[in-house]
Amino acid sequence: MSHQMTKDDASRIQSTQGTGGHYTGAGSFAACAQSAGDRNANQSSGNSSKSK
Repeated sequence: MSHQMTKDDASRIQSTQGTGGHYTGAGSFAACAQSAGDRNANQSSGNSSKSK
């Protein structure tokens, strides 16, 4: 099953990583998740029928 990272997904990852005391800066998993979420949001910004 394929799932595209959403901005909400990235937010949850950053929150749990930060709460757990993990590095969330440039190059971290949380930063990569945010980048993917932003990229996917930009690609689907014209798609108004997007479902959760």
